[in-house]
Amino acid sequence: MTSDLEQPQGDLTLRTLAMPADANPAGDIFGGWVMSQMDLAAGIRSAERASGRVATVAVREIVFKQPVQVGDTLCVYTDIVKVGRTSMTISVECWTRHRRYGTGRRKVTEASFIMVALDENGASRPVDLA
Repeated sequence: MTSDLEQPQGDLTLRTLAMPADANPAGDIFGGWVMSQMDLAAGIRSAERASGRVATVAVREIVFKQPVQVGDTLCVYTDIVKVGRTSMTISVECWTRHRRYGTGRRKVTEASFIMVALDENGASRPVDLA
C-alpha cells in the first residue's frame, strides 16, 4: 500500500480513464493496458528530450502494486533518470484517482523504460543535447 506521504516522482505525462472495455472478467483492468499507457508516456517524454523519433528497446521490472479498476483515472508520471549517447532511461509511475470514492490517489505500477533515439531510417542516433 502507498504511504500517505509518498508523492509521484517526475512529471505528469499522460492521464486517461480506465474503461470497461479494458477490464478482465473480474473487473480489474488488464495489466497489458496499463503497460501500454506506460509505454506511451515513456515515448512522449523521451521524444521530447530527443527532439524526434524514439523506440522502446527494453522495459525493466514492471511492478504491479495495486489493481486498476474501471472508472479509475490513470495518471502516468515520467522522470528522465539517465541520458546516454543514443538512449535514455525513463522512470515511469502510474497512480490512480478513484472517481467514485473521492480524491485520494494510490501508486499502482512502476517500471524503467529504455528508449533509443532514431533517425529517419530507423537507425539509432545521438540524443540531441538539450
